[in-house]
Amino acid sequence: MQLFIGGSCAGKRNAVATRFPSATWWRLDAAQTLGDSQHALKADTPLVIHGVLDWLNDISDGSDNDTLRQQWQEAMTLLCQLADAQNAPLIIIATEVGRGIVPMQPAQRRLRDLNGWFAQDAAAQADNVWYVRHGLVMAIK
Repeated sequence: MQLFIGGSCAGKRNAVATRFPSATWWRLDAAQTLGDSQHALKADTPLVIHGVLDWLNDISDGSDNDTLRQQWQEAMTLLCQLADAQNAPLIIIATEVGRGIVPMQPAQRRLRDLNGWFAQDAAAQADNVWYVRHGLVMAIK
């Protein structure tokens, strides 16, 4: 798996589209789990999963942090295994938010926490992590 992370409008999509022109793109939404992305896997075709921040915002109500985190960790592991078995590179695009700024609203603080944990978990599973800023791509793992 590869993780591309950076701020909003930093050039992540362009970087991914340039490197993986034949990729299938899968946008997460509230009606799905991360594991539902496996339905978009095709042999020998890269799969790009995006929309993580909006998805986290939509699913953040109702479940505790540990439960949500365990669910996406298990889904990431399974997705990586399925993608490897199908020789289908798996790419996740994540948005870095906050840069150390702590919002006043509890819901916004929680969203930043969830997003940070998601990024940490994705980076831990990823073979490569790329930080994108101003359209420049830097390998950080």
